[in-house]
Amino acid sequence: MPNISIELPLLPLRGVLVFPSMVMHLDVGRDKSIAALEKAMMGDERIFLVAQKTVAQSEPTPEDIYRVGTVAKVKQMLKLPNGTVRVLVEGIERGEIIRYLEETDIFIAEVQTIQDIAGNAYEDEAMKRSLLRQFEQYIDVSRKITKETYASVADIEEPSRLADMIASHLTVNMKDKQDLLETEHTTERLRKLLKLISNEKKVLDLEKKIGDRVKTSMEQTQKEYYLREQMKAIQKELGDKDGKLSEIDRLQEKIDKANMPDRIYQAAMKELKRYEQVPKSSAESNIIYNYLDWLISLPWTAETEDNIDIDRAETILDEDHYGLKKVKERILEYLAVKKLTETIKGPILCLVGPPGVGKTSLARSIATSINRKFVRMSLGGVRDEAEIRGHRRTYIGAMPGRVIQGMKKAKTVNPVFLLDEIDKMANDFRGDPSAAMLEVLDPEQNNTFSDHFIEEPYDLSNVMFIATANYVNHIPAPLLDRMELISIAGYTEVEKRHIAQEHLLPKQLKENGLSKGQLQIRDDAFMQLIRTYTREAGVRNLERQIATLCRKAARVIISGEKKRVVVTVNNLEDILGKPLYRYGRMEEEDQIGTATGLAYTAAGGDTLAIEVSHYPGKGKLTLTGKLGDVMQESAQAAFSYIRSRADELNIDPDFYEQYDIHIHVPEGATPKDGPSAGITIATALVSSLTGRAVKKEVGMTGEITLRGRVLPIGGLKEKSLSAHRAGITTIILPEDNKKDIEDIPESVRSELTFIPVQHLDDVLKVALVGKNNEN
Repeated sequence: MPNISIELPLLPLRGVLVFPSMVMHLDVGRDKSIAALEKAMMGDERIFLVAQKTVAQSEPTPEDIYRVGTVAKVKQMLKLPNGTVRVLVEGIERGEIIRYLEETDIFIAEVQTIQDIAGNAYEDEAMKRSLLRQFEQYIDVSRKITKETYASVADIEEPSRLADMIASHLTVNMKDKQDLLETEHTTERLRKLLKLISNEKKVLDLEKKIGDRVKTSMEQTQKEYYLREQMKAIQKELGDKDGKLSEIDRLQEKIDKANMPDRIYQAAMKELKRYEQVPKSSAESNIIYNYLDWLISLPWTAETEDNIDIDRAETILDEDHYGLKKVKERILEYLAVKKLTETIKGPILCLVGPPGVGKTSLARSIATSINRKFVRMSLGGVRDEAEIRGHRRTYIGAMPGRVIQGMKKAKTVNPVFLLDEIDKMANDFRGDPSAAMLEVLDPEQNNTFSDHFIEEPYDLSNVMFIATANYVNHIPAPLLDRMELISIAGYTEVEKRHIAQEHLLPKQLKENGLSKGQLQIRDDAFMQLIRTYTREAGVRNLERQIATLCRKAARVIISGEKKRVVVTVNNLEDILGKPLYRYGRMEEEDQIGTATGLAYTAAGGDTLAIEVSHYPGKGKLTLTGKLGDVMQESAQAAFSYIRSRADELNIDPDFYEQYDIHIHVPEGATPKDGPSAGITIATALVSSLTGRAVKKEVGMTGEITLRGRVLPIGGLKEKSLSAHRAGITTIILPEDNKKDIEDIPESVRSELTFIPVQHLDDVLKVALVGKNNEN
């Protein structure tokens, strides 16, 4: 039958396609579509049904409509109450739009019918049988098409009609269906349909597998949910409204929110399953709960963003601390390197100095300057290794070590962590905590720090560790090797006055509820306060004395005696009582047998008076003043040197047989030790045995050998500050320490005379007055 052209009203379809021989209902609501139906009903009831390219298009144009569609007959038409029209249509044959005759109020097009092109009869029959077999399998997998549908389709003999009927039942996309509609050759259409059914069957098989898997999972989840709800109901009836299941749910939620690394997350989930299985009354239940709580509380990924601005850091350090120029320079250099390298690996800073010089506050200022959290851990008196590494979880009351506890307080993985008083750690039968600290402070190891309680590696590589110590010699050598020392010797009187005026007084006024105008301390009163009421390297006692002045002033003001208190040199003693110290502690006159030595202690520098007397006896040498082994050895060395040089020193060579010698260091209750008292003891001995007085303004420091050589010492800066506080004007020091004079503040250096010496003879020339007198 040849192709013919006919004029037909056109009905665009959205999301649906009608094949020839297919009967189906359509709901029509658009005005143009209703007009096309009415036009068809007034004619021979034929209409051209064609699919839209886009479903969302409500007012399609000819460009939005496919060219090939189906010529159909309207079997029934029913107007519904909502204004739409329901029609029953039957596809007759394929057609293609030649041109549109009208587009404004109604679509009318000239349509040319398309006749099927038959293929080889045997090939079509073979493909028909294969198609029916595939379609049957598709129905088994799909379960959306009934067996009756297959029976009705299987009776169709004509391959072209069979292909159209099967295509109408497939749930494939619109483009594939349109492609089948546009295929004129029957054999090609069957081939395409076979491929489509095969692909759809594979997809349905996969969907079934996924569905079965999801169903199994859902059944298990539903089962667990049902059992949990039953358990909750039972707990509620028993009065346990907040039972263990609620805790498990809360713990699960917290674990999910903790951003743990995968390894830690798996460990936490494993412990949570154990917790679920262990009865709540069991002791192990509390152990597991405590462990999970620690894992959840620790920071695993949370961190603060570094803001290393050198100018800002310098400003903060200057605002918080007066003086300490070299210390601040080293800290700024440290921060500058951190900014350039963008890594925290490097030396651990260790701030060394006497109490009260601002070591802890310096570390806090560093944290503030780079926008990091600050955590302080005091190591004073720590003897147990478990304090650092934690306890095994099997022990009752087990807890993580103090490092992990500090990380929990910080809540970030990159805080500034202060290890305070690291020189105060000790060891005993419970282990060596300093050995455990090696892993904490070693940049090559601390990214996998092992805590006995946590049992999982914890990364400390982003933490900035800063240590403080009073005395370097007490820090274990392996720990010292991992740290860079920054020495803070102490403050001069001028620096103390500035600190008191700019920091301590405003702080104490605020803490004691006073305004700036209610208490005023004059400059000379500050100096008198520093000299006669305190004697320290730092400013801690000075702050206590200022606090006392504030309290006294507060009482006077509250009682109504005065509205304003002014502290001067004249009334300072009336307010604070008698002075605690005599400024300028040196001897008031030159003394025989007494020499002033300079010592370095954990509290800073100090002056040390060494007294020697001799009296008839049998050469007994007595040492008193609670001297340590080193000082006793220094006294023995000095005594031996004087015996060997008795002739040159104009001392009776047999003095050790005729006299007993007593060497005493006052303040006997205070232990004293150190390697720098040799020349002081020797000078006091020579003074006593020769009758020559020691100059009162001279202080000295240095060790002595059996040959009289003077060996270098440490802590010259601290010793010089203590000499200046005591009113000493001349310091005798070893020649090798000459280079250390530059470290002493200019305000102190300018008021002292330094005399480097190499031999004890040089010391005696400077320290003793008068000429040698034979004894």
